[in-house]
Amino acid sequence: QVQFVVSGGGLVQPGGSLRLSCALSGFTSDYLSDYHAIGWFRQPPGEFREGVSCLRVFDGSTSYVDSVKGRFTISRDKAKNTVFLQMNSLTLEDTAVYYCATAYRGSWPVQLTDYDYWSQGTQVTVSS
Repeated sequence: QVQFVVSGGGLVQPGGSLRLSCALSGFTSDYLSDYHAIGWFRQPPGEFREGVSCLRVFDGSTSYVDSVKGRFTISRDKAKNTVFLQMNSLTLEDTAVYYCATAYRGSWPVQLTDYDYWSQGTQVTVSS
């Protein structure tokens, strides 16, 4: 059974940092050896879900939404099938539920409809 173990969310003051982790579990070896991309998304209160960052597996290419460029970094530990989102200089606008998702096939940048598995969310709250 496909599962994601997402951790690292919490409450942080403006200007602080958090590191989210998303560990893949239950995927077939074929999927893990051949999937196209993994991404982080977020859904602020009362708003639509938006893509935050994406990593293309075969070459490590990354993309970021403009609002997080220079502050967030996506990375991957291939051996542990885990992707990370390092979030620095957090602002109130970063408050949201964060999700990770995988796309077996797709374009680049990956389109929302390309993602086929989604994690449960983890709450990130930035507040003074």
